Amino acid sequence: MSTLHDIVDTAVAAGTFKTLVAAVTAAGLGDTLKGPGPFTVFAPNDAAFAKLPAGTVESLVKPENKAKLAAILTLHVLSGKVMAADVAGKKLSPASVQGEALHVDGTSGVTVNGAKVVAADIACTNGVIHVIDTVILPKG
Repeated sequence: MSTLHDIVDTAVAAGTFKTLVAAVTAAGLGDTLKGPGPFTVFAPNDAAFAKLPAGTVESLVKPENKAKLAAILTLHVLSGKVMAADVAGKKLSPASVQGEALHVDGTSGVTVNGAKVVAADIACTNGVIHVIDTVILPKG
Protein backbone atom coordinates (compact mmCIF):
# COMPACT_ATOMS: atom_id res chain seq x y z
CA MET A 1 0.00 0.00 0.00
CA SER A 2 1.46 3.33 -0.99
CA THR A 3 1.67 6.30 1.32
CA LEU A 4 -0.69 9.17 0.58
CA HIS A 5 0.76 12.55 -0.26
CA ASP A 6 -0.71 16.03 -0.18
CA ILE A 7 -2.38 17.44 -3.28
CA VAL A 8 0.74 19.15 -4.66
CA ASP A 9 3.06 16.17 -4.16
CA THR A 10 0.45 13.81 -5.61
CA ALA A 11 0.16 16.01 -8.73
CA VAL A 12 3.95 16.16 -9.07
CA ALA A 13 4.28 12.38 -8.71
CA ALA A 14 1.60 11.72 -11.35
CA GLY A 15 3.74 13.39 -14.01
CA THR A 16 0.74 14.50 -16.09
CA PHE A 17 0.24 17.82 -14.30
CA LYS A 18 3.53 19.59 -15.09
CA THR A 19 1.74 22.72 -16.34
CA LEU A 20 -0.65 22.78 -13.37
CA VAL A 21 2.19 22.38 -10.86
CA ALA A 22 4.20 25.15 -12.57
CA ALA A 23 1.11 27.38 -12.53
CA VAL A 24 0.38 26.67 -8.85
CA THR A 25 3.99 27.55 -8.04
CA ALA A 26 3.90 30.75 -10.14
CA ALA A 27 0.66 31.80 -8.44
CA GLY A 28 2.11 31.21 -4.98
CA LEU A 29 -0.57 28.62 -4.12
CA GLY A 30 1.72 25.70 -3.34
CA ASP A 31 1.73 26.25 0.41
CA THR A 32 -2.05 26.59 0.46
CA LEU A 33 -2.58 23.32 -1.41
CA LYS A 34 -0.07 21.62 0.90
CA GLY A 35 -2.11 22.92 3.86
CA PRO A 36 -4.49 20.92 6.02
CA GLY A 37 -7.55 21.32 3.78
CA PRO A 38 -9.47 19.33 3.03
CA PHE A 39 -9.70 20.48 -0.56
CA THR A 40 -11.30 19.10 -3.69
CA VAL A 41 -9.21 19.97 -6.74
CA PHE A 42 -10.48 19.66 -10.29
CA ALA A 43 -7.03 19.30 -11.82
CA PRO A 44 -6.60 20.02 -15.53
CA ASN A 45 -4.00 17.64 -16.96
CA ASP A 46 -1.26 18.82 -19.31
CA ALA A 47 -3.44 17.98 -22.32
CA ALA A 48 -6.13 20.33 -20.95
CA PHE A 49 -3.66 23.21 -20.72
CA ALA A 50 -2.42 22.37 -24.23
CA LYS A 51 -5.96 23.07 -25.54
CA LEU A 52 -5.72 26.74 -24.49
CA PRO A 53 -4.75 29.25 -27.20
CA ALA A 54 -1.02 29.36 -27.94
CA GLY A 55 0.87 31.57 -25.49
CA THR A 56 -1.88 31.58 -22.85
CA VAL A 57 0.01 29.57 -20.23
CA GLU A 58 3.29 31.39 -20.89
CA SER A 59 1.49 34.70 -20.39
CA LEU A 60 -0.32 33.62 -17.23
CA VAL A 61 2.81 32.44 -15.40
CA LYS A 62 4.46 35.87 -15.74
CA PRO A 63 4.74 37.70 -12.38
CA GLU A 64 2.49 40.55 -13.54
CA ASN A 65 -0.35 38.08 -14.13
CA LYS A 66 -0.08 36.34 -10.74
CA ALA A 67 -3.51 37.53 -9.51
CA LYS A 68 -5.23 36.46 -12.74
CA LEU A 69 -3.51 33.07 -12.62
CA ALA A 70 -4.47 32.61 -8.96
CA ALA A 71 -8.10 33.45 -9.80
CA ILE A 72 -8.14 30.79 -12.54
CA LEU A 73 -6.50 28.15 -10.36
CA THR A 74 -8.67 28.77 -7.29
CA LEU A 75 -11.73 28.37 -9.53
CA HIS A 76 -10.66 24.69 -9.74
CA VAL A 77 -10.71 24.22 -5.95
CA LEU A 78 -13.54 23.52 -3.51
CA SER A 79 -13.23 23.74 0.24
CA GLY A 80 -14.00 20.31 1.67
CA LYS A 81 -13.66 16.80 0.29
CA VAL A 82 -16.17 15.92 -2.43
CA MET A 83 -15.98 12.41 -3.83
CA ALA A 84 -17.51 11.27 -7.13
CA ALA A 85 -20.19 9.32 -5.27
CA ASP A 86 -21.28 12.59 -3.61
CA VAL A 87 -22.32 14.07 -6.97
CA ALA A 88 -23.48 10.96 -8.83
CA GLY A 89 -26.90 11.59 -10.35
CA LYS A 90 -26.98 15.19 -9.10
CA LYS A 91 -26.52 18.69 -10.43
CA LEU A 92 -24.79 20.96 -7.92
CA SER A 93 -23.45 24.52 -7.89
CA PRO A 94 -20.84 24.66 -5.13
CA ALA A 95 -18.83 27.85 -4.63
CA SER A 96 -15.18 27.51 -5.59
CA VAL A 97 -12.45 28.89 -3.32
CA GLN A 98 -12.24 31.76 -5.84
CA GLY A 99 -15.89 32.61 -5.08
CA GLU A 100 -17.51 31.82 -8.41
CA ALA A 101 -20.00 28.94 -8.38
CA LEU A 102 -19.10 25.84 -10.33
CA HIS A 103 -21.70 23.83 -12.20
CA VAL A 104 -21.13 20.19 -11.36
CA ASP A 105 -23.26 17.73 -13.33
CA GLY A 106 -23.11 14.12 -12.20
CA THR A 107 -26.05 12.87 -14.24
CA SER A 108 -23.99 11.41 -17.11
CA GLY A 109 -20.46 10.87 -15.93
CA VAL A 110 -19.29 14.05 -14.20
CA THR A 111 -18.63 17.44 -15.74
CA VAL A 112 -17.55 20.69 -14.08
CA ASN A 113 -18.46 23.81 -16.07
CA GLY A 114 -18.44 21.55 -19.12
CA ALA A 115 -15.01 20.04 -18.39
CA LYS A 116 -15.20 16.24 -18.27
CA VAL A 117 -13.84 14.42 -15.23
CA VAL A 118 -11.55 11.79 -16.78
CA ALA A 119 -10.23 10.32 -13.50
CA ALA A 120 -11.93 10.69 -10.14
CA ASP A 121 -11.26 10.18 -6.45
CA ILE A 122 -7.46 10.38 -6.36
CA ALA A 123 -7.02 10.39 -2.58
CA CYS A 124 -4.56 12.77 -0.92
CA THR A 125 -3.74 13.43 2.72
CA ASN A 126 -5.49 16.82 2.53
CA GLY A 127 -8.30 16.15 0.09
CA VAL A 128 -9.02 14.64 -3.28
CA ILE A 129 -8.09 15.27 -6.92
CA HIS A 130 -10.44 14.77 -9.87
CA VAL A 131 -8.68 15.03 -13.25
CA ILE A 132 -10.45 17.17 -15.86
CA ASP A 133 -9.85 17.47 -19.61
CA THR A 134 -10.37 21.24 -19.94
CA VAL A 135 -9.14 24.29 -18.02
CA ILE A 136 -12.06 26.17 -16.42
CA LEU A 137 -11.85 29.91 -16.97
CA PRO A 138 -13.60 32.58 -14.88
CA LYS A 139 -16.66 34.23 -16.40
CA GLY A 140 -15.39 37.76 -15.82
